[in-house]
Amino acid sequence: GAPPGAGGWAQAPSNVPKDCPKGLEYLAQVDQLLVKQKVEGLEAFTGYETNNKYEILNSLGQRVYHAVEDTCCCTRNCCGSARPFDIKILDNQNREIIHLSRPLRCSSCWFPCCLQKVTVEAPPGRVAGYIKQAWSLCKPRFKIQNSNEETVLRMKGPCCTWNLCGEIEFDVNTPDDEHFVGRVTKQWSGLGKEIFTDADNFGISFPLDLDVNIKAVMLGAVFLIDFMYFEDNNKKDDKNKV
Repeated sequence: GAPPGAGGWAQAPSNVPKDCPKGLEYLAQVDQLLVKQKVEGLEAFTGYETNNKYEILNSLGQRVYHAVEDTCCCTRNCCGSARPFDIKILDNQNREIIHLSRPLRCSSCWFPCCLQKVTVEAPPGRVAGYIKQAWSLCKPRFKIQNSNEETVLRMKGPCCTWNLCGEIEFDVNTPDDEHFVGRVTKQWSGLGKEIFTDADNFGISFPLDLDVNIKAVMLGAVFLIDFMYFEDNNKKDDKNKV
């Protein structure tokens, strides 16, 4: 059966560091999270792109935050997965705790001056850090940076980010790429979900004592990865024709 308390909201943590930014107290006491994209019925049956919605859960299945995309209809359906986005991560009282913003940029590896970038504010108005795509001809690579744009972690994915029946892993390492720190994993979410929608589940793991600001940035990296590699309308439509 489900773990005790699964499905509800996690209780507010206690004994968090005094310098913890307001709203990030939940992140201070976890070393893993699950990000679940909600399946939208309209999108599943019509192919009409809707604003993405997500639940962010702890290891007990308790909701820690929920997230909503704030993008206009025209941008969603004209720009598809390459669209710029603003994502609001909210607590159980619908207060915005983290704000993610991604500008419109070229996604081609042949234009290294236009690589993807997401700014993570936590709370909104205060930069916690950045996720920046690093130039790579084959494997996806990203830099996790602090508010001073100093690279504190590096992330790399596999050459192939399409795997029908397995997990796709993005390893997170120290800046010199010598030591493993954590991982973002795109998880298999079931045949029906994969074929008829582009709703995805992601797991995140990181050290318990990692700077809470960098935890927020790693959480933000999930959304960029989702949009870049798994929010593909053309692929989804091709699957629907099978």
